[in-house]
Amino acid sequence: MLSYQLKVGGEQIPPKYDTGMFRTWDTDGAYILGSDTGIEPFDMSMPVLYDGNAPPYLAPADVYRTSRSMRTFEKGLINLNYNMTWFFPVDSGFFYLVRLHFCEIYHGITRVNEVVFTVFLNNQTAEEQFDPIAWSGRPGVAIQLDYVVKVPKVNEAKQDLWLDLHPYKDSKPMYYNSFLNGVEIFKLSNFDDRNLAGPNPSQSFVSGSDVKPHHVAQFKKSSEKLKFIIIGCGLGTVVLPILLCLVLFRLKVIRPRKVMSWCGLAVHTPNQIEKAKKSSFCSHFPIREIKVATNDFDEALLIGTGGFGSVYKGSFDGGATSVAIKRANPMSHQGVSEFETEILWLSQLRHANLVSLLGYCNEDGEMILVYDFMDNGTLYEHLHLRQRDQPPLSWIQRLEICIGVARGLHYLHTGTKHRIIHRDIKTTNILLDHNWVPKISDFGLSKAGYPSILITNVKGSIGYLDPECFQSHKLTEKSDLYSLGVVLLEILSTRPAVIVGEDDEHVNLAEWAMLCFENGNLEQIVDPNLKGNIVEECFELYLGFAMKCLAERGVERPSIGEVLQNLVLAMHLQKKGGVVPDGNVQRNDNSGLQGYSDLTPGVEFSEIMMPVGR
Repeated sequence: MLSYQLKVGGEQIPPKYDTGMFRTWDTDGAYILGSDTGIEPFDMSMPVLYDGNAPPYLAPADVYRTSRSMRTFEKGLINLNYNMTWFFPVDSGFFYLVRLHFCEIYHGITRVNEVVFTVFLNNQTAEEQFDPIAWSGRPGVAIQLDYVVKVPKVNEAKQDLWLDLHPYKDSKPMYYNSFLNGVEIFKLSNFDDRNLAGPNPSQSFVSGSDVKPHHVAQFKKSSEKLKFIIIGCGLGTVVLPILLCLVLFRLKVIRPRKVMSWCGLAVHTPNQIEKAKKSSFCSHFPIREIKVATNDFDEALLIGTGGFGSVYKGSFDGGATSVAIKRANPMSHQGVSEFETEILWLSQLRHANLVSLLGYCNEDGEMILVYDFMDNGTLYEHLHLRQRDQPPLSWIQRLEICIGVARGLHYLHTGTKHRIIHRDIKTTNILLDHNWVPKISDFGLSKAGYPSILITNVKGSIGYLDPECFQSHKLTEKSDLYSLGVVLLEILSTRPAVIVGEDDEHVNLAEWAMLCFENGNLEQIVDPNLKGNIVEECFELYLGFAMKCLAERGVERPSIGEVLQNLVLAMHLQKKGGVVPDGNVQRNDNSGLQGYSDLTPGVEFSEIMMPVGR
């Protein structure tokens, strides 16, 4: 019985890209222990060779093209006091087959004793001196290592199966490092009762008690004979019922019915959600309460749809509390990974300019998220779907929205422990509450890490996606700044980020605005409803920084702090009729406009920052 199937580093591999077995290879981020999650090197162009001990069907090539290795610190040194560690909650009282996938993706590593490390399972040595090149002979060759771990019965239903990697110092290798490309864990037979049944329900998930690690598991490396006997018994209990169901289906004894195929959810989401729930404000909603709140997902309560699924307006406490309920669409290209990421981040974050996640539901094959209800909908609706009797947003309102979005991003980039890159800043992901306070939403694509992250699959929305990230596969916080620059232009012009059907130079808002900027046709960028209502100095500063955010290279874009500071100054200039506060701000012409400098000594810092929380 498969318990975990993880691609280490990079993005999830959906079933259609598997080796014909339609397996989902999930990401490993939920199982990394500690704050140092290593780095994620990859080489998506590397040809993977299966001439080692790993057959081609074992794992798709993309599993071996990404990895996670130890992070270097000052002077390029590895902290040898720490292991790179993963932990996997498993049922007590069973054997587990642990399969590790390795592939050296650096073409410069070609000799024995260049990278050597020790593999530990449950604090016992599995491989003391593992040298990938000694096993494979060259880089780019897939390697498979199989072990059987005995997890004895203890008082608790669950315990953590630990995997640790640590550089092997005694051989004095050229590089002190360790890495992993993939891991699979198969639950085998119970060694007392000879069955695969685990505790039902899981006591840790039902009661809400913490799942604590245990270091009492016994380990032994499998002999070939023992491995095949156990695997045969384990797989037989799974494969035979499946074959029987297929036969019955062909005979039309079993009728097909629609089900939501969130295969990986039952395996690992509870642990991820438990971690988020215990560390934060997130709650679990039973499916029966969700159905009552939405009148069993009544279409009359549908208020929007997106890449993840449908959004309904729900109510609790007899209608006293309104909420937004996002229900995953099983046919969507988004799924378990985005569901987990949204819960992981939003359950730990609280800021006045971030949408509040109230809870989740993952019963009956559903993936549901519950948020505060935003009375004024999305910023996109007010810019592009305004009704004739609805007045346009004033320039002051738009500046306040821009400042709020910048405050939310500033918190993500500088005010959180892990420093979060949102990856999908756009007007449809900016919600407006009853007081028109903007809230950044949709954290399903978010990533943590600085100064940069190498990603295998570039994700984002057309028109807002950072072109440098698309070309280099390097994700930084400056990718969010590019998206913010597009949003600033969209707010100023009320033109969508992408216009379908126009000629090439007008399709992309950023490219069109850059063309107007270079040709001096600045008035074309302004929404006709705003003409004559924007103070010239405010306009110059605002547009200048919007264009700086769209710089071709990320290093040339301002920081979110600089953008926030200057948006506050733009608001001051608008309200004061272009008067510079204290007369201390100097001009510079680097932006192409007579824009003001990034430093604003006349503006108090308290004006820029907003207290976290409510």
